[in-house]
Amino acid sequence: MLLEFNDDRPIFVQIAEGVEDAILSGAFPEESQIPSITEFSVSYKINPATALKGINILVDNNIVYKKRGLGMFVMEGAVEKLREKRRQEFYNNYICSLVAEAKRLQLTKEDINIMIERGFEK
Repeated sequence: MLLEFNDDRPIFVQIAEGVEDAILSGAFPEESQIPSITEFSVSYKINPATALKGINILVDNNIVYKKRGLGMFVMEGAVEKLREKRRQEFYNNYICSLVAEAKRLQLTKEDINIMIERGFEK
């Protein structure tokens, strides 16, 4: 898992999203162990509290869980939960603004579909 902390979002959010990406890509399958807080802090040269805060986001969202004395593990069903979350974010962040702009430009659904198909061909 490679993270580059070069945007304006807090590092703990980027840690959480990086682990989510790794889960979705299959790097961390369901019921597999993720790196420890210490491994995150050493690998990325960040404060352990920052790493913990990022992982706690995933714990709070039932994406990972702690096995006492063993570490943190990916929850069964986490992949589908993350896909649904990301689909909703995709809709809210991209589709709603796309439709609003299409209406301003008086584009039809067919016009948008043609553009989307053209984008998939590239």
